[in-house]
Amino acid sequence: MSKVLVVPTYQEAANVEMLLRRVRAVDPDLQVLIVDDNSPDGTGELAEKVGADIGGVEVLHRSGKEGLGAAYRHGFRHALDAGHDVIAQMDADMSHDPAVLPDLLDAVRNGHDVAVGSRYVPGGSVPNWTWLRRTLSRWGNTYARTMLRLAMNDATTAFRAYRADVLEAIDIDGTTANGYLFQIETAFRLSNAGVSVREIPIAFVDRVAGASKMAVGRTMVETELRVTWWGLSLRAPGVSDRFRATGPGRYLRSRVRPSGAPGAQPDPGAPPGDG
Repeated sequence: MSKVLVVPTYQEAANVEMLLRRVRAVDPDLQVLIVDDNSPDGTGELAEKVGADIGGVEVLHRSGKEGLGAAYRHGFRHALDAGHDVIAQMDADMSHDPAVLPDLLDAVRNGHDVAVGSRYVPGGSVPNWTWLRRTLSRWGNTYARTMLRLAMNDATTAFRAYRADVLEAIDIDGTTANGYLFQIETAFRLSNAGVSVREIPIAFVDRVAGASKMAVGRTMVETELRVTWWGLSLRAPGVSDRFRATGPGRYLRSRVRPSGAPGAQPDPGAPPGDG
């Protein structure tokens, strides 16, 4: 079984060496694909240096920062074209424990289509989060799960492993969202395809080095609006189709680049899987 871990990076020089060495320690055979968005702090170059020492590391140097979803699409396509059987993903900031990777990979090897590192199943946790942050995260996941009829409790987690043919089946290249919304969009496509999902409890910890790049307010607003639109499109396609035919609907669609184009933005006139 050929397996690879895709890790998007931007300004993660403080974390990438520790991540790579810990991944190599828990799984000597796992290939690692770093997808770096031209980090000014030299993350990509450092990853190459560490990779030369530990082996099994490839670095894709992208021209600039285009968003998390764009980096994942690039990395997934590269891994698929390389012929890997199982493709995993995780954050670069050490918020995901590499020691859980063997559990995710084993779940896929043992017959599940997708394995998810989940905070919201028994045994999962978010240590050191404030009450407000826990509440907002749970609300967002519950809302997305209800609106989109998702087959997983933690739809925003970026700690996953997939059978390669499942990513092809859901048209991963046709996704358009970025940030947390990318994880929800892929969760929707997976659920809609009726795949077998195994959720494995994890403790999600805050980064200890570097700074978060997420614009919290903007991300939350975008996520709620898009999930609401997708939910409406799922339940009442006639209403969403009529909106697409209006002036505002046509304008919004004209503002979106084709889903395969670099820097493509979420399509305001189409639910996940439309393209």
